[in-house]
Amino acid sequence: MLHVDSARGWRGGQNQVLLTARGMAARGHDVTLVCQSRGALAGRARAAGLDVRETPFGGDLAPGAVVALRAALREIRPEVVQLHDPHAVAAGLLACRLAGRPPAVATRRVDFALRGALSRWKYAACGRVVAVSEAIAGVLRRDGVPPDRLRVVYEGVPDRPPRPGGRDALRELGISGEAPVVGNVAALTGHKDHATLLAAAARVLARRPETRFVIVGEGELEPSLAAQARALGLEGRCVFAGFRNDLDRLVPAFTVFCLSSHMEGLGTSLLDAMSFAVPIVATAAGGIPEAVSDGITGRLVPPRDPDALATALVEALESPERRAAWGAAGRRRFEERFTADRMVETTLAVYRELR
Repeated sequence: MLHVDSARGWRGGQNQVLLTARGMAARGHDVTLVCQSRGALAGRARAAGLDVRETPFGGDLAPGAVVALRAALREIRPEVVQLHDPHAVAAGLLACRLAGRPPAVATRRVDFALRGALSRWKYAACGRVVAVSEAIAGVLRRDGVPPDRLRVVYEGVPDRPPRPGGRDALRELGISGEAPVVGNVAALTGHKDHATLLAAAARVLARRPETRFVIVGEGELEPSLAAQARALGLEGRCVFAGFRNDLDRLVPAFTVFCLSSHMEGLGTSLLDAMSFAVPIVATAAGGIPEAVSDGITGRLVPPRDPDALATALVEALESPERRAAWGAAGRRRFEERFTADRMVETTLAVYRELR
C-alpha cells in the first residue's frame, strides 16, 4: 500500500494517516508513505518504523511531487494508493495515470464544498472516495462525486488508558486545586470558531466563576483570539496552552470537553475525549452529531450561538451525574464505532473492492 499526504504540519489528519499506515503494517501489509519533505509526519512515521519517502509538495500539480510519486509507483508497484488530502489527490492521481497503476482511493476529511472544476474532477476520477463522515459524503454527492464510488469510513483513535498526571499538567498551566476545567483541542483556525467559545466562556464564568478554560492548539488566529480573551476579562481563567504532546494525560483531566466548530468533518479530538469517557458539549456542525448524540453522549447546540453553548456548559458543570452518564455512553460509542482498529479494517475492505 502507498499512502500520500502533503501537509507540512501536524494536525488530526496527519495522525489519522499515521494510524492507518501503522495499522496496515501491523497486519502484515507492505506500506510506504510519501509525504512532505521535512514535515512533521515524515519524522513520526520514520520513528514508527515505516518506509518513508519525502518529496516537496507545493500546490495541486507540483511537478516535483508528480515525478517523485510516479517513480515510487513504478518502483514499489503497490496494489492501492491512498491519497489523504487535496494536494495529494491531484498529484497522486496524475502520477497514477502516468505510471499506469494502481487504483486510487481519495480521502476527504473536511465538510467544505469542492471548489472549482479541478477539485470536482479529481475526486470523481478516483476509484473510491473515502469520506470520514456521512456529512462529508453528502457534500461530495452534491458536488458530483458518483455515489457508487463513495464510502464512509469513520476516523478512529487508539484505545489506550489515560496517562497519569493530568492534574499535574493542569497545575503546570496555572490551574490549581480542583477547579472544574472546560477543555478544547483544535487548531486555531476560523472554522473551529474559538471566538464563540470565548464568548461562551465569559457567560459561563459569570455563573460559575471557579471554572477554568484550556485551549490546546496552534494557528494563525492565536493573536486575535488572545486579544479577544483579554477584552472579555478572561486572563488567568482561560489558558492558551499551544501545541501539546501530552494529550493522553491532559484530556482525561478535563471536566468537560468542548468543540465549538461551525464546520467540522468529524473531529478526532472528540474521539479522544470519548475514549477517555470525558463528557462532551459541542456544536451540531458537520459530522459531529454522528459522534455525539444530544442528551446521550453529550450535549449539542447550534453553531455560532454563544448563549446556547454557555447554557450547555453550565448544565454539564452543575451535574456530576449527567457528566458521568454522558462520559460512559460516549465511551461505549467510541468502542462501537471509532477505534483505530475498526478504521483500519474498514479501509482495507474498501481496498478489496478495487482488486
